[in-house]
Formats: sequence, structure tokens, C-alpha cells
Amino acid sequence: MKSFIRLLCAQAILLTCTGLWAQQDQTPPADTTTAAPDNTKINQRDRNQAEPTADQQSNAKSDRELTRQVRRAIVKDKSLSTYAHNIKIITQNGVVTLKGPVNTDEEKQAIAAKAAEIVGSPDKVQNQIDVGSKTASGKPSPSRYPNYY
Repeated sequence: MKSFIRLLCAQAILLTCTGLWAQQDQTPPADTTTAAPDNTKINQRDRNQAEPTADQQSNAKSDRELTRQVRRAIVKDKSLSTYAHNIKIITQNGVVTLKGPVNTDEEKQAIAAKAAEIVGSPDKVQNQIDVGSKTASGKPSPSRYPNYY
């Protein structure tokens, strides 16, 4: 019986020490002074009632289907970056609006071409995709697209 109690005490001490050790590893770094992102320009653009935003996606079955098909074609293309895979697609009355940042002009053109092929006409695609300036890592500059980070 005494050995069983000792075993329980040893396990309790071990679990307590492990828990304290794990908490020490989760402390945030001392220097967390980062500037808040400034979305002012993008937010002003999206306040314009003429600018479609994601919440204005039409709920008509044909518009939802067009959005689904365009998204599927974009995600299926593995040559595109994660940024390109995550652009906004807004369909209203058969017109597809594309928004968001991509790494290169080639990605911008490829996405627009896929959308035009699915919609059936380039005139029904509004390409508002932004091309970010590249940093050494090949990602768009956070200062160029602060609201996407």
C-alpha cells in the first residue's frame, strides 16, 4: 500500500513539474512592439457602394454556381500561390469580380483567364486583383497589402 501511495505522489510531482515547464515555453517574446496594420486605403475603396464586397455575393443559384466553378478552377491550379488561391470572388447577376493580392502579374492574368473561360466572356469579369511588390522571400510586401496579413 505504501509503494502505491509513493507511486501516486511521484506521478503527481512529475505532472506538476511538466506542467510548469510547458507553461514556461509558452511565454510570449519580450519584444512584441509591432505597428498596427493600416487598412485605410482598402477600406475606403470598399466603402464605395459601387464596389462589390464579399457580403454582396448574390444568393442566386446561378451566381453561386459560377463562384464555385471559378474558385474550383483557381484552387485546382497548383502553379498559383496561396495568395492567388485565396482571392475574393464575388458574383452578381453573372458578373464575376476578382479582388485581393497576388504575387505576380502572370497570376493575375491566369486567374482572370480562368474566370472568363468559365463565365463565357471576358466582359463579364471585373479584374480588381492587386499585384504586390516582391520581397526577397517572394511574398508580397506587407506594407503594400496590410489588411491581408
